[in-house]
Amino acid sequence: MNRMILGAVVALFLVGIGVFWWQGRAEVEKGAPPPLPEPVETPEPDELPEVDIEGLEGPAPPEATELSREQRRFFRYDRNRDLKITRREMLSTRTDAFRKLDTDGNNLLTFEEWAVTTANRFDAADADGDLELTQAEFAITAPKRRPKKRCNC
Repeated sequence: MNRMILGAVVALFLVGIGVFWWQGRAEVEKGAPPPLPEPVETPEPDELPEVDIEGLEGPAPPEATELSREQRRFFRYDRNRDLKITRREMLSTRTDAFRKLDTDGNNLLTFEEWAVTTANRFDAADADGDLELTQAEFAITAPKRRPKKRCNC
């Protein structure tokens, strides 16, 4: 009876060690750099195949559709076009704005750094210097809209 209990304890112990070893190995492999791509041999220009395109028939290319405003906004964040926005993709669009606010460059935004920038924006918008913004002065603080690109078709 004692042998069976001792055998079960040792087996559980070995399984536990195996699980920890397996998880540790997975963490190391996840952090490993990706393998280098194998070099692709390109044929010499004289060896390129020639194709006669006369009389070829096939499906027409897909029609381009106009994206809605919401779809364009979504794809500004979805950099890899997998139709999912990761946290990294969402935050990557704000790094330039963060760097402008982080005046000492330590990657920490203190209240003082934010307050100085906000106070400077307020002072720039307060044209008459009365420390109050009228509706006209407040309208100056709105983000500038970029003009739409014109088609040169």
